[in-house]
Amino acid sequence: MITPTPRVIVPSAAAKGDVFQVKTIISHEMETGLRHDDQGDVIPRKIINKFVCRYNNAVVFSVDFHEAIAANPFVEFSLRATESGRLDFVWEEDGGAVYALSHQLTVT
Repeated sequence: MITPTPRVIVPSAAAKGDVFQVKTIISHEMETGLRHDDQGDVIPRKIINKFVCRYNNAVVFSVDFHEAIAANPFVEFSLRATESGRLDFVWEEDGGAVYALSHQLTVT
């Protein structure tokens, strides 16, 4: 099993009012819970089921994932630069595991 690895592409600085792109991906094998192993037993579901982005502690983007999501889910969205602060990115996995990254954004 590969350890899930999150990555984010976001600018380190933006002008106030500018809209910028955020790109995220997490390396995760994703098991739907619909497959069987060689002995015929169901392989338990283990997927990234939620992604949240917070900008200075306010949720600015959130998505719930389900069985049909591909391995290594990629998410791209836009944000408007309003003030300098921290962007927090959190991926939640079935079973309670949480993977997180933070990024400092400077608004000029």
